[in-house]
Amino acid sequence: MWGKNKKDGRESRESMREALRLFAYLKPYRRHFFPALACLFITAALSLAFPYLMGELIGGAVNVGTDSVTSQIDRVALTLLAVLALQAFIAYWRIRWFAFAGESGLADIRKDTYSKLVRMPMNYFSEHRVGELSSRIAADLTLIRDALILTVPQIIRQSVMLVGGLIFIFVSSWKLTAVMLSCIPVVVILMSIFGRGIRSLSKDAQDEMAGSNVIVEETLQGISSVKSFSNEAFETRRYSGALGRFVDVTLGAARARALFVSFIIFVLFGAITFVVWYGSGMLGRGEIEFHEFNRFVLFSIFIGAALGSFPDILSQVHKAVGATARVREILADETEDVGLDDTLQVTRFNGGVEMKDVSFSYPSRADIDVLATVSFTVAPGERVAIVGPSGAGKSTIVQLLLRFYDPCSGEVRFDGKNAQDYSLQALRSQMAIVPQEVLLFGGSIKENIAYGWTGAEEADIEEAARKANAHGFISDFPEGYETLVGDRGVKLSGGQRQRIAIARAILADPAILLLDEATSSLDSESEQAVQEALDGLMKGRTSIIIAHRLSTIREADRILVLRDGQIVESGTHEELSIKEGGVYRMLSELQFAAD
Repeated sequence: MWGKNKKDGRESRESMREALRLFAYLKPYRRHFFPALACLFITAALSLAFPYLMGELIGGAVNVGTDSVTSQIDRVALTLLAVLALQAFIAYWRIRWFAFAGESGLADIRKDTYSKLVRMPMNYFSEHRVGELSSRIAADLTLIRDALILTVPQIIRQSVMLVGGLIFIFVSSWKLTAVMLSCIPVVVILMSIFGRGIRSLSKDAQDEMAGSNVIVEETLQGISSVKSFSNEAFETRRYSGALGRFVDVTLGAARARALFVSFIIFVLFGAITFVVWYGSGMLGRGEIEFHEFNRFVLFSIFIGAALGSFPDILSQVHKAVGATARVREILADETEDVGLDDTLQVTRFNGGVEMKDVSFSYPSRADIDVLATVSFTVAPGERVAIVGPSGAGKSTIVQLLLRFYDPCSGEVRFDGKNAQDYSLQALRSQMAIVPQEVLLFGGSIKENIAYGWTGAEEADIEEAARKANAHGFISDFPEGYETLVGDRGVKLSGGQRQRIAIARAILADPAILLLDEATSSLDSESEQAVQEALDGLMKGRTSIIIAHRLSTIREADRILVLRDGQIVESGTHEELSIKEGGVYRMLSELQFAAD
């Protein structure tokens, strides 16, 4: 038990250190943050003037003579109003400056977190679901925002109220103060015990919420699959189950907080009642003046309110600390070194590509060899097709060429140089990919084409669309190139999305073109239009074509046949079609017979 508590203590201290590191994001906005902090201390101190002056107001009416009652009350009341007006004025600027510093700092945290995410290597995204990562940027950072703008000021304010109130009641009566202070250690110990359990439950609740967000993200991304299989009810049940688990954990945390708050209320205000009862006896015996006792009671109420607010404040702190830990995990993870400075001075590749004894296994399933000692060479300007059964490793070759992953052994070379000698930015800028499933962003057609070259002019975008056989259907839309494509391009057909992807690749003007089954999911009419655009795109470029439909690669300069992660055949369509017992011939006969 002692060892577990020690471990929890270490984790708690480390979590707090992680949370404090995020305060570095406030440094650029210190000209607003520190004045706001000063205003916070001033307004908290001015709040202590209220019970003091109120005590004077009540006590003055009792202690002064009849003729001076009105002037005494008026003077104290006017002073009290002046203090309240000053407090309100300072509070206005405090809130504005805290909001500016907090929101600006949070925006910087969001930018850094997002920047980290988009620079993570591909294996990171195979281990983390999109909904989970989205939840971290949305829900977790919102908790951090609330901590910066709301919780931290509350902690400072209530702490000043507590310490200042204790000083005032000590001046009023040290004997009564000693009685009250004897209760505080019990409250503090219980707050520490309960706080640890609440922190754990709060973290569990945030994890469950992230899990439910994953379901929403996945369902909406795959809404066509959901509807095609009539699984709306199933997804609703799945989401309801996740929400049920979240609610259960949240209600558990709420029960713990409720028990804590109820206990604090009883103990705290029971102690105040005891102290007031004890003080009334002192007043009756003449051991304390009425105005001192009155002031003591008012300050005791303020102290009780300050102590009573700490459970909720600490609960918010624990939530923010848990959120901070998850955000810091992202900020601390190692990203890809995209790099802008090359060890090699790169202008434009000639287009030579080589794989030399490449073997590869995905990090998530290292025991399965996807590629085994694969070797091939593609000359500049050559069209090479790679075919084979599903799962043979065709798309993995594309991912290795783009350096989404590095080989476990062997080398990938461009123009005779190891791919790792180039920065990722320089390497990937020499290539463009047209995938089977084209992802369009939710903006306009123009923005999606310009993704290939973000500095393109409208004339360049239109020219690329013409070469991709896309200008015709784009012009038919009422908004033309400003037409919004919808989430993931849902408003466009498959053939239209493919041609926009081709236009994007044309605009990128790559030395090496990667086609990953770019026409396999299209109907005959769309395939013809897309194939014409691809033929134009491939002219003068090194092209590596991952093909499912063998009819689309008959004109390739060379065809590589991949099976079980190894190249088993190489040659032209004519050569491979007549090879007895060949894999390509078997695939060709099966496919053309089906057609």
